[in-house]
Amino acid sequence: MSYLDPESVDAIPPGILAYIGDAVYELYVRENLLKSRLLGERLDVDSDELHKEAVLRVCATAQAHALADLESFLMPDEADVARRARNIKVGRGPRSMPVLDYRHSTAFEAVIGYLYLLGRDARLDELMSKALSLTEARLAESNQNLKDKQ
Repeated sequence: MSYLDPESVDAIPPGILAYIGDAVYELYVRENLLKSRLLGERLDVDSDELHKEAVLRVCATAQAHALADLESFLMPDEADVARRARNIKVGRGPRSMPVLDYRHSTAFEAVIGYLYLLGRDARLDELMSKALSLTEARLAESNQNLKDKQ
């Protein structure tokens, strides 16, 4: 991919940045799930199980939590992209999720798309790695709480 200059990326509407960021983060999560299976030699899982695991990590609620956890870690230009994306006019979004989660997940995706289009790969990997680690910790805690209730 040939990366864009900052002026060109700044001209892209936040919704389009989120559109790209959604695809970039989804691929990152899928690659990490596959790598963890290869390292753990758990190759007996099927694609449906991998898909379900990926959805838990890329759903709007998980991304909204990731943005909240990473907000103080964002650079000023990234925070500006997140703010602009959070404030775009959107429809209702999915009925099953709070509008705030939808807005925050859009902001998270926009930051990912922004960094990707600029070619800031090290920073992109740093943010996605932190986001996924935080999500993994949240999922582990949730699973533990379910076990404790049983």
